[in-house]
Amino acid sequence: MILDAINTLGSYTQQAVHRCGVFALFLYDSIRSFLEHGVNLSKLLAQINYIGVNSFPVIATTGLAVGSVLAIQTHLGLSRFGAFQFVGPVVFMGMVREFGPMLSAIMITGRAGSAMTAEIGTMQITEQIDALRTLGLNVKQYLVVPRILATTIAMPLASMFCSLCGIVGGYVIAVMVLKVNHELYLSSIQQTVVPGDIVHGLLKSIVFGFLIGSIATFKGYHTRGGAREVGNSTTQSVVTACLTTLIADYILDSISSAL
Repeated sequence: MILDAINTLGSYTQQAVHRCGVFALFLYDSIRSFLEHGVNLSKLLAQINYIGVNSFPVIATTGLAVGSVLAIQTHLGLSRFGAFQFVGPVVFMGMVREFGPMLSAIMITGRAGSAMTAEIGTMQITEQIDALRTLGLNVKQYLVVPRILATTIAMPLASMFCSLCGIVGGYVIAVMVLKVNHELYLSSIQQTVVPGDIVHGLLKSIVFGFLIGSIATFKGYHTRGGAREVGNSTTQSVVTACLTTLIADYILDSISSAL
């Protein structure tokens, strides 16, 4: 039984290492295609519009809801210690450093990342990608690079928008509902928050965008089989991107706290 467990663990480890290697080669080819051939600007702008701009309504709703809840829970906790005046900085820093980048990443993964995987996966199983190769097109430069680059660019914008909506929602709840003093709320933010908090959130969102775009296109590009495999690839894409984003979030926060 012990040998079976060791063999199973070794098999999973080999598969994981193999998948990481294939993913690394996929990224290498994509980056090389970008450096050698650049990117089609019209395709890039179309992908930014689809991934970022079209996601703004759901991101705004999510940011407002989370910012409002964060204000209520923060006020509830801090008021027990007589420190409710720090509701503003907690909401601001929480949205800018953590919730803004993370929530926008999850929303874009579910909305745009899944669509990218399904689209490229469908093209793969219907041999449209083979047809593009026959026409002499660089598939990575044509399909993959615009999507990865667009996600990397759109994520910081979506993160800032989500953070702004959350901060506004938190302000409305704190000042108008919980009766926190308006001037005290704003002055505590000015005295506590530093530009590094905003930079930290933006850097995290850039990393998240690159990871989401890379994983979504990778899963779609390596789809094989029929319609069921497209669904499986889409599910794996969303789950893998969310888990990878959470792990990257922890790593980046650990690095930031150590500096």
